[in-house]
Amino acid sequence: MQVSKLPIFFSHVSDALYNAPDEVRRLFHGRGRVYPGLEQITCDWVDSQLLINVFKPVEEAFIEALKAGIDTLSQTDSWCAKGVTCAAIQHRYLDGAPLEVVFGELNDKPIVIESGLKYQLNIGRNQNFGLFLDMRLGRDWVKSHASNKRVLNLFSYTCGFSVAAIEGGATQVVNVDMARASLNKGRDNHRLNGQNLSQVKFLAYDIFKSWGKIRKLGPYDLVVIDPPSFQKGSFALSKDYIRILRRLPELLAERGKVLACVNSPQVSGDFLITSMQEAAPQIGYQSRLDNPAEFSDIDSDAALKVMLFEHHPETT
Repeated sequence: MQVSKLPIFFSHVSDALYNAPDEVRRLFHGRGRVYPGLEQITCDWVDSQLLINVFKPVEEAFIEALKAGIDTLSQTDSWCAKGVTCAAIQHRYLDGAPLEVVFGELNDKPIVIESGLKYQLNIGRNQNFGLFLDMRLGRDWVKSHASNKRVLNLFSYTCGFSVAAIEGGATQVVNVDMARASLNKGRDNHRLNGQNLSQVKFLAYDIFKSWGKIRKLGPYDLVVIDPPSFQKGSFALSKDYIRILRRLPELLAERGKVLACVNSPQVSGDFLITSMQEAAPQIGYQSRLDNPAEFSDIDSDAALKVMLFEHHPETT
Protein backbone atom coordinates (compact mmCIF):
# COMPACT_ATOMS: atom_id res chain seq x y z
CA MET A 1 0.00 0.00 0.00
CA GLN A 2 1.07 3.58 -0.58
CA VAL A 3 1.46 6.32 2.01
CA SER A 4 0.77 8.87 -0.73
CA LYS A 5 -2.77 7.48 -1.11
CA LEU A 6 -3.80 7.94 2.54
CA PRO A 7 -5.30 11.41 1.89
CA ILE A 8 -7.84 9.62 -0.37
CA PHE A 9 -8.62 7.20 2.45
CA PHE A 10 -9.21 9.98 4.97
CA SER A 11 -11.26 12.06 2.55
CA HIS A 12 -13.62 9.14 1.96
CA VAL A 13 -13.77 8.23 5.65
CA SER A 14 -14.57 11.82 6.59
CA ASP A 15 -17.41 12.04 4.06
CA ALA A 16 -18.78 8.61 4.93
CA LEU A 17 -18.57 9.35 8.64
CA TYR A 18 -20.52 12.58 8.25
CA ASN A 19 -23.29 10.71 6.40
CA ALA A 20 -23.18 7.50 8.45
CA PRO A 21 -26.45 6.33 10.04
CA ASP A 22 -26.68 5.52 13.73
CA GLU A 23 -26.01 1.90 12.81
CA VAL A 24 -22.92 -0.24 12.25
CA ARG A 25 -21.47 0.42 8.77
CA ARG A 26 -18.43 -0.05 6.56
CA LEU A 27 -17.07 3.43 5.80
CA PHE A 28 -14.17 2.49 3.52
CA HIS A 29 -13.64 -0.72 1.60
CA GLY A 30 -10.20 -0.81 0.07
CA ARG A 31 -10.41 -4.55 -0.53
CA GLY A 32 -12.74 -3.95 -3.44
CA ARG A 33 -9.69 -2.54 -5.27
CA VAL A 34 -11.58 0.57 -6.27
CA TYR A 35 -8.85 2.70 -4.67
CA PRO A 36 -5.38 1.77 -6.02
CA GLY A 37 -2.72 1.82 -3.34
CA LEU A 38 -5.29 1.22 -0.59
CA GLU A 39 -6.28 -2.37 -1.33
CA GLN A 40 -5.54 -3.76 2.13
CA ILE A 41 -7.29 -1.29 4.41
CA THR A 42 -10.88 -0.94 5.61
CA CYS A 43 -12.68 1.26 8.12
CA ASP A 44 -15.86 0.41 10.02
CA TRP A 45 -18.19 2.59 12.10
CA VAL A 46 -19.05 0.59 15.21
CA ASP A 47 -20.99 2.20 18.05
CA SER A 48 -19.28 5.60 17.79
CA GLN A 49 -15.90 3.95 17.18
CA LEU A 50 -13.70 3.86 14.07
CA LEU A 51 -12.16 0.44 13.56
CA ILE A 52 -9.46 0.40 10.90
CA ASN A 53 -8.18 -2.94 9.63
CA VAL A 54 -4.85 -3.36 7.84
CA PHE A 55 -4.69 -6.80 6.23
CA LYS A 56 -1.16 -7.10 4.84
CA PRO A 57 2.27 -6.00 6.15
CA VAL A 58 3.09 -2.34 5.49
CA GLU A 59 6.07 -0.13 6.15
CA GLU A 60 6.22 1.64 9.49
CA ALA A 61 5.92 4.94 7.63
CA PHE A 62 2.43 3.88 6.50
CA ILE A 63 1.29 3.16 10.06
CA GLU A 64 2.76 6.42 11.35
CA ALA A 65 1.05 8.39 8.58
CA LEU A 66 -2.19 6.55 9.34
CA LYS A 67 -1.99 7.55 13.00
CA ALA A 68 -1.21 11.15 12.07
CA GLY A 69 -4.20 11.18 9.75
CA ILE A 70 -6.45 9.91 12.53
CA ASP A 71 -5.21 12.73 14.75
CA THR A 72 -6.03 15.27 12.03
CA LEU A 73 -9.43 13.69 11.41
CA SER A 74 -10.22 13.94 15.13
CA GLN A 75 -10.23 17.72 14.78
CA THR A 76 -12.77 17.85 11.92
CA ASP A 77 -16.45 18.74 11.98
CA SER A 78 -17.38 15.20 10.90
CA TRP A 79 -15.64 13.71 13.92
CA CYS A 80 -17.20 16.16 16.36
CA ALA A 81 -20.68 15.90 14.83
CA LYS A 82 -20.72 12.11 15.15
CA GLY A 83 -19.20 12.05 18.64
CA VAL A 84 -16.41 9.58 17.88
CA THR A 85 -15.25 7.99 21.13
CA CYS A 86 -12.44 5.74 19.89
CA ALA A 87 -10.24 5.00 16.90
CA ALA A 88 -8.23 1.79 16.68
CA ILE A 89 -6.08 -0.04 14.15
CA GLN A 90 -6.23 -3.81 13.95
CA HIS A 91 -3.08 -5.34 12.46
CA ARG A 92 -4.64 -8.35 10.77
CA TYR A 93 -1.31 -9.44 9.29
CA LEU A 94 0.25 -10.12 12.71
CA ASP A 95 -0.26 -13.20 14.86
CA GLY A 96 -3.36 -12.74 16.97
CA ALA A 97 -4.45 -9.71 14.91
CA PRO A 98 -3.57 -7.25 17.71
CA LEU A 99 -5.65 -4.10 18.12
CA GLU A 100 -3.93 -0.77 18.74
CA VAL A 101 -6.06 2.02 20.21
CA VAL A 102 -4.87 5.40 18.93
CA PHE A 103 -7.68 7.64 20.19
CA GLY A 104 -9.99 7.42 23.18
CA GLU A 105 -10.90 4.24 25.01
CA LEU A 106 -12.15 1.09 23.32
CA ASN A 107 -15.52 -0.43 24.13
CA ASP A 108 -14.66 -3.98 23.11
CA LYS A 109 -18.16 -5.39 23.62
CA PRO A 110 -20.52 -2.90 21.99
CA ILE A 111 -24.13 -3.59 21.16
CA VAL A 112 -24.73 -2.31 17.62
CA ILE A 113 -27.82 -1.77 15.50
CA GLU A 114 -28.27 -3.03 11.94
CA SER A 115 -31.60 -2.57 10.16
CA GLY A 116 -33.22 -2.00 13.53
CA LEU A 117 -31.87 -5.21 15.11
CA LYS A 118 -29.32 -5.46 17.91
CA TYR A 119 -26.12 -7.50 17.84
CA GLN A 120 -23.46 -7.99 20.50
CA LEU A 121 -19.95 -7.66 19.07
CA ASN A 122 -16.60 -8.65 20.50
CA ILE A 123 -13.80 -6.43 19.20
CA GLY A 124 -10.14 -7.32 19.25
CA ARG A 125 -10.39 -10.89 20.50
CA ASN A 126 -10.58 -12.40 17.02
CA GLN A 127 -10.09 -11.34 13.43
CA ASN A 128 -13.87 -11.00 13.02
CA PHE A 129 -15.98 -9.12 15.56
CA GLY A 130 -19.19 -11.12 15.24
CA LEU A 131 -21.12 -9.67 12.29
CA PHE A 132 -20.12 -9.67 8.62
CA LEU A 133 -21.21 -6.24 7.41
CA ASP A 134 -21.24 -7.12 3.70
CA MET A 135 -24.11 -9.54 4.40
CA ARG A 136 -26.48 -6.79 5.55
CA LEU A 137 -28.75 -7.02 2.49
CA GLY A 138 -28.83 -10.80 2.80
CA ARG A 139 -30.10 -10.52 6.37
CA ASP A 140 -32.61 -7.89 5.20
CA TRP A 141 -33.83 -10.27 2.49
CA VAL A 142 -34.29 -13.09 4.98
CA LYS A 143 -36.21 -10.80 7.33
CA SER A 144 -38.59 -9.78 4.55
CA HIS A 145 -39.16 -13.36 3.30
CA ALA A 146 -39.32 -15.35 6.55
CA SER A 147 -42.95 -14.90 7.55
CA ASN A 148 -44.47 -18.25 8.63
CA LYS A 149 -41.37 -20.08 7.37
CA ARG A 150 -39.25 -22.86 8.87
CA VAL A 151 -35.63 -21.84 8.38
CA LEU A 152 -32.39 -23.82 8.45
CA ASN A 153 -29.27 -21.70 9.04
CA LEU A 154 -26.10 -23.67 8.20
CA PHE A 155 -22.71 -22.37 9.40
CA SER A 156 -24.75 -19.99 11.53
CA TYR A 157 -21.82 -18.32 13.34
CA THR A 158 -23.44 -15.78 15.74
CA CYS A 159 -26.90 -16.34 14.22
CA GLY A 160 -27.41 -13.04 12.37
CA PHE A 161 -29.65 -14.70 9.77
CA SER A 162 -31.61 -16.38 12.57
CA VAL A 163 -32.25 -13.09 14.37
CA ALA A 164 -33.43 -11.56 11.08
CA ALA A 165 -35.66 -14.56 10.33
CA ILE A 166 -37.41 -14.52 13.71
CA GLU A 167 -37.89 -10.75 13.41
CA GLY A 168 -39.48 -11.38 10.01
CA GLY A 169 -42.00 -13.84 11.45
CA ALA A 170 -40.33 -17.24 11.00
CA THR A 171 -42.07 -19.99 12.96
CA GLN A 172 -38.79 -21.81 13.68
CA VAL A 173 -35.08 -21.43 12.95
CA VAL A 174 -32.54 -24.23 13.30
CA ASN A 175 -28.96 -22.94 13.67
CA VAL A 176 -26.11 -25.36 12.98
CA ASP A 177 -22.46 -24.57 13.68
CA MET A 178 -19.54 -26.55 15.09
CA ALA A 179 -18.52 -23.67 17.35
CA ARG A 180 -20.61 -23.82 20.51
CA ALA A 181 -19.20 -20.43 21.60
CA SER A 182 -20.58 -18.79 18.45
CA LEU A 183 -23.99 -20.36 19.04
CA ASN A 184 -23.96 -19.02 22.59
CA LYS A 185 -23.36 -15.55 21.20
CA GLY A 186 -26.20 -16.14 18.79
CA ARG A 187 -28.47 -17.01 21.68
CA ASP A 188 -27.48 -13.71 23.30
CA ASN A 189 -28.31 -11.87 20.08
CA HIS A 190 -31.82 -13.33 20.11
CA ARG A 191 -32.25 -12.28 23.73
CA LEU A 192 -31.05 -8.76 22.95
CA ASN A 193 -33.96 -8.44 20.54
CA GLY A 194 -36.52 -9.87 22.94
CA GLN A 195 -37.19 -12.87 20.71
CA ASN A 196 -38.81 -16.12 21.77
CA LEU A 197 -36.04 -18.70 22.13
CA SER A 198 -38.55 -21.55 22.04
CA GLN A 199 -38.70 -20.91 18.29
CA VAL A 200 -34.93 -21.26 17.87
CA LYS A 201 -32.69 -24.33 18.04
CA PHE A 202 -28.91 -24.20 18.43
CA LEU A 203 -27.11 -27.34 17.25
CA ALA A 204 -23.36 -27.59 17.82
CA TYR A 205 -22.97 -30.21 15.09
CA ASP A 206 -20.54 -31.17 12.39
CA ILE A 207 -22.95 -30.73 9.50
CA PHE A 208 -21.48 -33.59 7.46
CA LYS A 209 -22.00 -36.04 10.32
CA SER A 210 -25.48 -34.87 11.29
CA TRP A 211 -27.73 -34.85 8.24
CA GLY A 212 -30.18 -37.28 9.81
CA LYS A 213 -30.72 -35.09 12.88
CA ILE A 214 -31.01 -31.95 10.76
CA ARG A 215 -33.48 -33.58 8.37
CA LYS A 216 -35.79 -34.68 11.20
CA LEU A 217 -36.40 -31.04 12.14
CA GLY A 218 -37.51 -30.17 8.61
CA PRO A 219 -38.73 -29.86 5.99
CA TYR A 220 -37.53 -26.29 5.65
CA ASP A 221 -39.05 -23.47 3.65
CA LEU A 222 -35.72 -21.63 3.54
CA VAL A 223 -32.15 -22.89 3.86
CA VAL A 224 -29.32 -20.41 4.37
CA ILE A 225 -25.79 -21.61 3.52
CA ASP A 226 -23.02 -19.20 4.47
CA PRO A 227 -19.84 -21.24 4.98
CA PRO A 228 -16.26 -20.09 5.48
CA SER A 229 -14.12 -20.32 2.37
CA PHE A 230 -11.80 -22.62 4.27
CA GLN A 231 -11.76 -24.03 7.77
CA LYS A 232 -8.87 -26.35 8.53
CA GLY A 233 -10.02 -29.89 9.09
CA SER A 234 -13.72 -29.22 8.55
CA PHE A 235 -14.53 -27.33 5.35
CA ALA A 236 -12.92 -26.60 1.98
CA LEU A 237 -15.27 -24.69 -0.26
CA SER A 238 -14.19 -26.14 -3.60
CA LYS A 239 -14.87 -29.76 -2.62
CA ASP A 240 -17.30 -29.60 0.32
CA TYR A 241 -19.94 -27.12 -0.87
CA ILE A 242 -21.34 -29.57 -3.38
CA ARG A 243 -21.73 -32.15 -0.59
CA ILE A 244 -24.18 -29.75 1.05
CA LEU A 245 -26.06 -29.00 -2.16
CA ARG A 246 -26.69 -32.72 -2.75
CA ARG A 247 -28.59 -32.87 0.54
CA LEU A 248 -30.92 -29.97 -0.17
CA PRO A 249 -33.75 -31.90 -1.93
CA GLU A 250 -34.32 -34.01 1.20
CA LEU A 251 -34.30 -30.93 3.43
CA LEU A 252 -36.49 -28.53 1.46
CA ALA A 253 -40.25 -28.22 1.26
CA GLU A 254 -41.78 -27.86 -2.18
CA ARG A 255 -41.03 -24.34 -3.46
CA GLY A 256 -38.58 -23.95 -0.62
CA LYS A 257 -35.84 -21.41 -1.19
CA VAL A 258 -32.09 -21.53 -0.76
CA LEU A 259 -29.89 -18.52 -0.03
CA ALA A 260 -26.37 -19.74 -0.86
CA CYS A 261 -23.32 -17.57 -0.21
CA VAL A 262 -19.69 -17.58 -1.32
CA ASN A 263 -17.15 -15.01 -0.17
CA SER A 264 -13.98 -16.26 -1.81
CA PRO A 265 -12.45 -14.01 -4.51
CA GLN A 266 -11.20 -17.16 -6.24
CA VAL A 267 -14.71 -18.54 -6.76
CA SER A 268 -17.29 -16.95 -9.04
CA GLY A 269 -21.04 -16.95 -8.73
CA ASP A 270 -21.17 -19.44 -11.62
CA PHE A 271 -19.59 -21.99 -9.29
CA LEU A 272 -22.78 -22.10 -7.22
CA ILE A 273 -25.06 -22.20 -10.25
CA THR A 274 -23.22 -25.03 -12.00
CA SER A 275 -22.68 -26.94 -8.75
CA MET A 276 -26.40 -26.76 -7.99
CA GLN A 277 -27.28 -27.95 -11.50
CA GLU A 278 -24.99 -30.94 -10.99
CA ALA A 279 -25.93 -31.77 -7.40
CA ALA A 280 -29.64 -30.89 -7.29
CA PRO A 281 -31.08 -30.04 -10.73
CA GLN A 282 -34.57 -29.72 -9.24
CA ILE A 283 -33.41 -26.60 -7.39
CA GLY A 284 -33.29 -23.79 -9.93
CA TYR A 285 -31.33 -20.56 -9.88
CA GLN A 286 -33.42 -17.39 -9.47
CA SER A 287 -31.23 -14.34 -8.92
CA ARG A 288 -28.22 -12.81 -7.19
CA LEU A 289 -28.69 -10.31 -4.38
CA ASP A 290 -26.92 -6.98 -4.56
CA ASN A 291 -24.16 -6.23 -2.09
CA PRO A 292 -24.33 -3.02 -0.03
CA ALA A 293 -23.12 -0.02 -2.03
CA GLU A 294 -20.32 0.63 0.46
CA PHE A 295 -18.75 -2.71 -0.54
CA SER A 296 -18.13 -1.70 -4.16
CA ASP A 297 -15.68 -3.96 -6.02
CA ILE A 298 -14.05 -3.67 -9.43
CA ASP A 299 -14.88 -7.35 -10.01
CA SER A 300 -18.29 -8.56 -8.91
CA ASP A 301 -17.09 -12.17 -9.04
CA ALA A 302 -14.37 -11.39 -6.50
CA ALA A 303 -16.89 -9.87 -4.07
CA LEU A 304 -19.45 -11.61 -1.89
CA LYS A 305 -21.86 -13.74 -3.91
CA VAL A 306 -25.35 -14.26 -2.47
CA MET A 307 -27.42 -16.45 -4.79
CA LEU A 308 -31.10 -17.39 -4.57
CA PHE A 309 -32.52 -20.75 -5.68
CA GLU A 310 -35.96 -22.40 -5.50
CA HIS A 311 -36.96 -26.05 -5.16
CA HIS A 312 -39.12 -27.47 -7.98
CA PRO A 313 -39.32 -31.20 -7.24
CA GLU A 314 -41.58 -31.82 -10.27
CA THR A 315 -38.57 -31.18 -12.54
CA THR A 316 -36.74 -34.30 -11.37
